[in-house]
Amino acid sequence: MGFTVEMTPAIAEKLVTLNELHRNRWRPDIVNLLLETDTLRFGELKKQLGITQKVLTENLKWLEENQIVIRTVYPEVPPRVEYSLTEIGKELRDVHEAMRIWAEYYVTHAK
Repeated sequence: MGFTVEMTPAIAEKLVTLNELHRNRWRPDIVNLLLETDTLRFGELKKQLGITQKVLTENLKWLEENQIVIRTVYPEVPPRVEYSLTEIGKELRDVHEAMRIWAEYYVTHAK
């Protein structure tokens, strides 16, 4: 593998964000679900993940602050809120696919 990149402070900061994303229990699951479905409402995310409202809210806020997820509020009664991935978030598809491939390899080759 000949992939090298000059480590700048900006790149290091983004790698910290990626590490924080994958170190968390729920964030990768939220991203994967949004990669599969494109857009979901809060209640749909909560139901499909089997996650508490508090934990989902905290993780969605983190993902939004880090420009991975976008929250769209529609001016309706009752209010409708939808979550989807930003263009930056959609770029995680390749990262998650690579991790899935490695996990399959690991399962079949680890003793």
